[in-house]
Amino acid sequence: MTNNTNEPVALRLVDREFLIACSPEEREGLLESAAYLDRKMRELRANAKAPGFDRLAVLAAISVTHEFLALKKTHTGSDQGVTEGLAALRRKLEAALDTQLK
Repeated sequence: MTNNTNEPVALRLVDREFLIACSPEEREGLLESAAYLDRKMRELRANAKAPGFDRLAVLAAISVTHEFLALKKTHTGSDQGVTEGLAALRRKLEAALDTQLK
């Protein structure tokens, strides 16, 4: 039986704590996401001149979104290559079967 009750989860981002409600099934993913975002924000803070929390959050969001879109584009290209490869293989198999049947 699935528990649909949202529970608060404490997340720390650059020394600030946030409570976010989520289902128990989403908890682990949320904690991993927050840890990744925290690392990004700390990395940006180390390379910036006195950035405020809001600025760090926006810069991290842009950085993570850029990474996501690049991965998505790569993945989409990979899917296209696999699709084309499978289509070529199917054509070869059909040609081989046609030759054997004649």
